[in-house]
Amino acid sequence: MDGSLYGPLDSCEGRCNEKYNSRDVCHCNDKCEKHQNCCEDYHIHCGQANTDDNERGTVSAEGFSSSDDAITDEELKQTSEQLYQSDRNKAEESDIIVNKQHLTSDTKEQEDQSPKPLFDYVNEEKLFSKPTYASFIKLLDNYHKEVGTEEDFNTEQLAEQDTFLEEIMKTEVMKDLYRFLQSKNRYDTEPEFVADLKKMWFGLYSRGKDDGDSSGFEHVFSGEIKKGKVSGFHNWIHFYLLEKQGVIDYLSYNYDGPWTSYPDVLGMQFNWDGFYKEVGTAFIGSSPEFEFGLYSLCFIARPGKVCHLKIGGHDLGIQTYTWDKSTYGNGKKYIATAYVVSP
Repeated sequence: MDGSLYGPLDSCEGRCNEKYNSRDVCHCNDKCEKHQNCCEDYHIHCGQANTDDNERGTVSAEGFSSSDDAITDEELKQTSEQLYQSDRNKAEESDIIVNKQHLTSDTKEQEDQSPKPLFDYVNEEKLFSKPTYASFIKLLDNYHKEVGTEEDFNTEQLAEQDTFLEEIMKTEVMKDLYRFLQSKNRYDTEPEFVADLKKMWFGLYSRGKDDGDSSGFEHVFSGEIKKGKVSGFHNWIHFYLLEKQGVIDYLSYNYDGPWTSYPDVLGMQFNWDGFYKEVGTAFIGSSPEFEFGLYSLCFIARPGKVCHLKIGGHDLGIQTYTWDKSTYGNGKKYIATAYVVSP
């Protein structure tokens, strides 16, 4: 991938270290990470090299000083490739047909240059009947999309979170991820790992005025509306379901990954219930456990940094951000966001 993934609006291209302006939608100075208002491509254009120590295996992003505990970039690439190979539930080429239509280089244009839906066909009977897909889909209607509206989960919705975690932990993808993290002394037992995933992903915090109006899962997989724009929303399954309902209008794409089979990566522009998403990267055809696992791997190994991975023989970058305004457990950070960027 390259910098062309992002367009000029809501971008840090040519804006690094500029003076703060409250009228800007997002920001590109060295304080934006603290305030959680960076443009999504901040680390592409303005980030500093941060992997030298990890390459040498001397210190990890979490402060582990033992060379046995440190997670190197090479280990991340090996592990992500292993997770890719272990994903038995990803879509086959015949399961999904996409109609990408208009390729744009100017993502600030909000015109609908693709009159047809993005998804021509999805084999729902095969894919969505799988336990990890079915349990994932049940989570998607548990959220208020507007930032500032408090989430109030009932007993059934809380049980759905547990069911999803139980189902994905039955897969080789998540078992392989746990074994790797256990080998690096991040977790002692699988229940400890699952409990931490639940807190970092589903734990509630406030992006607006109300307490508990957001979470990492809601932001990344379900999507939110903040200040009149789509925020987060990096999941193909939710996109497809909403497009099928007629509440998402696919406009164009500005990046198509090099993969010739699924999962692929697409950079999309779309309107969700009248709100615009200028740059939304998403895996296409991946299983819920694969996305959840990759993002979790990167958040644990490289919190707040670009995580350099490899899937299907191609380089892949994932950017995560930590939520720094509140913590859980012994000062642990919630996930603020995670999405695909230039490797």
